[in-house]
Amino acid sequence: MEERVRACVNCHGQAGKGIDRAYFPRLAGKPAGYLFNQLVAYRDGRRKYAPMNYLLAYLPDEYLQKMAQYYADVRAPYAAPQTPSVSLDILQRGRQLVEKGDPARKVPACASCHGPYLSGREPGIPGLIGLRADYISAQLGAWRYGTRTSIAPDCMQLIAARLTEQDVEAVAAWLSSMPIPAETAPLKLSSERLPLECGSQQP
Repeated sequence: MEERVRACVNCHGQAGKGIDRAYFPRLAGKPAGYLFNQLVAYRDGRRKYAPMNYLLAYLPDEYLQKMAQYYADVRAPYAAPQTPSVSLDILQRGRQLVEKGDPARKVPACASCHGPYLSGREPGIPGLIGLRADYISAQLGAWRYGTRTSIAPDCMQLIAARLTEQDVEAVAAWLSSMPIPAETAPLKLSSERLPLECGSQQP
């Protein structure tokens, strides 16, 4: 499998641990179900990025499942968090949204789905640690404007639509600068009820 995923290294780094470029996220250690869903979304055109669409166009589900499991099993070190380039007020707003949400606008805390350490939740919720601010901002923007979609019910599209541009900046700043926790493995699937029904968590 290491040979098969060699085409991924230029953008996502050796073993999927990420590189210091904004729009190429870390893959290592994310839940296999999440990674598989994204590979299928690129292959089927629900996520649009020409190089990914091209590379995956003719790969069957079985092949994509093996790729996803390969990256899910990798335990690679994380790069140092980014130094925030925003004000302390914006950073604190981001922390509030990540840890507490905004009940008045029905925005749940990121941690309520992505886990207390933001390391993700099996089978389909990704970790948010180790991502760059520009990437996080771009993905939230894509959900807000409908250019990125997920399996219905698309909980992230609903949540992102309730965020302001300032909220997106704040969340991206906090997540990208927060310390890497000691526990980085995704939470196991449990019967815990999430704030919204989410298609990525359905069997």
